[in-house]
Amino acid sequence: MSSTSPDERTLVLIKPDAVRRGLVGEILARFERKGLRIDAMVTRTMDAALADEHYDEHVDKPFYPPLKDFMTGGSLVALVLSGDQVIDVVRGLVGATDGRRAAAGTIRGDLSLSNRENLVHASDSADSAKREIALWFPSSADPRQRRRCAPRTGRSAFHRP
Repeated sequence: MSSTSPDERTLVLIKPDAVRRGLVGEILARFERKGLRIDAMVTRTMDAALADEHYDEHVDKPFYPPLKDFMTGGSLVALVLSGDQVIDVVRGLVGATDGRRAAAGTIRGDLSLSNRENLVHASDSADSAKREIALWFPSSADPRQRRRCAPRTGRSAFHRP
C-alpha cells in the first residue's frame, strides 16, 4: 500500500501503442474525471539508456529486450499525477498488467489485448514513483532524488513544477 498523503505523486507513461492508436486523450480524461491533477506532462521518445534506467530491475530478464524495443519504438507521453492516494488510485484505474485479464472498466480492460503492449505504465509504490519521477522530470523531483546528469530534452506539452 502507498502512503495516504494528499500530496502523493506518481509517474504514468502512456506507452507508444496508446499514442499510435490515438488513445492519449481517452486515458488522460479517465485520470482527470477521477479528480487527479496533472502536475507535469511531456511527449517524447524513450532512448535505450533511459529504458535501462527505468526498467533497471528487469534488464537481465528474458522478457526485457522485446519490452525495450517496444518502449523505445515510438513516442510516448510521460506525466506526473498527484492526488490523495494517487498511486493506488492510478493502479486501480489502469488495471492488471495483462490487458486480456484486466477487469472491464479499467484502461487496460477496456482498451488492451496484450501483456506487453498494455497502453500504460504506472509506478507501483511511493519509492518507485520518486525514482521514476526523478528520471523523467529531474527539474520537478525532490532535490534528493534528482539525477546528476543533464535533463533530457523533449517537447513539453505541460509542465508545472
